[in-house]
Amino acid sequence: MSLLDPFIFQVDQALRTVFAKAPTTRPLPGAALPEGELTEAERRHVAALMRVNHVGEVCAQALYAGQAFAARDGAVRQALEHAAWEETEHLNWTESRIAELGGRKSLLNPLWYAGAWTMGALAGRLGDPVSLGFLAETERQVEAHLDSHLSQIPQADRRSQAIIDQMKADEIAHAATAIKLGASELPAPAKGAMKLAARVMTGTAYWV
Repeated sequence: MSLLDPFIFQVDQALRTVFAKAPTTRPLPGAALPEGELTEAERRHVAALMRVNHVGEVCAQALYAGQAFAARDGAVRQALEHAAWEETEHLNWTESRIAELGGRKSLLNPLWYAGAWTMGALAGRLGDPVSLGFLAETERQVEAHLDSHLSQIPQADRRSQAIIDQMKADEIAHAATAIKLGASELPAPAKGAMKLAARVMTGTAYWV
């Protein structure tokens, strides 16, 4: 194997995440449900929320890729790669729902990916327990973020609700796996910085 192979793989993964249609083995949650009756304003709002969720999944792919790249333990790397696969499915689901609602993906996805990959790699360099702690805290914050979106989606839009419900279940499982593998609890300032970064991302991605 060439020394360049890991870097080529990382570039390939980044390009696929940002520009290609993500694969999925599980069916789109809620696909069998009828499309709800939404006003134009409601449709635009839900499409923007799903765009935010799609950006979150772009960042998750990047975080996991950066953490796996720097991981020292094979079991940790395998867990990160498995979680990344499920996040790839989330990419597919959110992109599909955005299209159904007549919306668009964020124009800043390359920037989101680059920033998240750097954060993941830095966390990985601090050691697997810290990296796993970063993963667990990320998933906890994503869970809260998804709960917020569920409270904003109109009751008639059961298709979007089904997607977010399944994403939330997967995020909870990822956090549990990280804790089981020995995640360290992050200090409060680190958690606060993560929340601030997430707030900037979600606020921007809603519009751009």
